[in-house]
Amino acid sequence: MAKEKENTFEENLNNLEQIVKDLESGNVPLDDAINKFTEAMKIAKVCDEKLKNAEANVNKILNEDGTLSNFKIEEE
Repeated sequence: MAKEKENTFEENLNNLEQIVKDLESGNVPLDDAINKFTEAMKIAKVCDEKLKNAEANVNKILNEDGTLSNFKIEEE
């Protein structure tokens, strides 16, 4: 079984925006609106996870020995 291609963050965001526009139009039958809302929540969760992963990667610093560690700002 072939693995399904994962959408990029931008593709997911565009899909989410389209769902919101559809729901805001008020022209979506209730059953379809519920399905679209459920799909939107799944997409939002995927986007949130991607953002958290990106933030974790960005907050790494390269040490002199070539290893990565979490970047911390020392406050006085």
